[in-house]
Amino acid sequence: MSLVLAALALAVGLELALGEPPTEVHPVAWFGRAVERADREWSHPGTAGLAIAFLCPLFVAGAVSGFVALAGSLGPFFGILAAGCALFATTSLRMLLDVARTVIDESERDLAGAREAVRALVGRTPEELSAGELRSAAVESASENLADGLVAPLSAFALLAPLSPSLGAGGAAWVKAVNTLDSTLGYPEKPHGTASARLDDYVMWLPARASAALLALAARRPGALVRAREWAGAPPSPNSGWPMATLAGLLDVRLEKPGVYVLNPSRDLPTGADARRGVRIVALAGALSYALAGVVAWL
Repeated sequence: MSLVLAALALAVGLELALGEPPTEVHPVAWFGRAVERADREWSHPGTAGLAIAFLCPLFVAGAVSGFVALAGSLGPFFGILAAGCALFATTSLRMLLDVARTVIDESERDLAGAREAVRALVGRTPEELSAGELRSAAVESASENLADGLVAPLSAFALLAPLSPSLGAGGAAWVKAVNTLDSTLGYPEKPHGTASARLDDYVMWLPARASAALLALAARRPGALVRAREWAGAPPSPNSGWPMATLAGLLDVRLEKPGVYVLNPSRDLPTGADARRGVRIVALAGALSYALAGVVAWL
């Protein structure tokens, strides 16, 4: 058990110190580039999509699990190092929060700079976004990525690592691979990505709602979850609406992706102060998720 907690502590330390591995050596970036080779026309897209969704995450999980197990066979120190690094590579929060803060700050002094910075967070076209819409995009991305980038892989690690650190690392890698497949292939115009999108919907069902609860807990307003139910179904995703709607209620602001969805429509778009408070709530919810993962691993 102490090995699991030590690996978790190492991952937290790396997150605080580095935020994100450089793209050139980031395993998730490597996987994303590999997946892009599967993003093409297939003669049987449904069958190809099922094979991609099943085999790719399984291969990644097996490789990571095997690496951690091999390191552990050399001694406890190497096992902790490998498991901690694997967890660090499959989770992400600080970098996303830093970019969100940059977008918010730039939205108040340089719209062109904010529009350029927001490209790292969202896929929407930023050229015509107002300052309030840019801040909304930053807040939405921060809350959604709490679930995708941290809570989901961290939960898999916390639940499986007590059985075996290599199993926990493999579980976190599997979840991250599923999410990466969805973000790369899971679009309506890509029939070979349908299976990846549906798998991600199932995998993220609980982490998205747990993230909403963590946001409400971080703000000490559990009643926000009741309000969130009213808007959580507005986004096309069955999951991302939960953390976003919860944060919209906590901030009492409107969050909007123009032409797609509106959360808390009777309110105004976030001011700079609103958006900064939203990022602080997400950061605190992230800290709570690490703490809860430690408790789960300890138990």
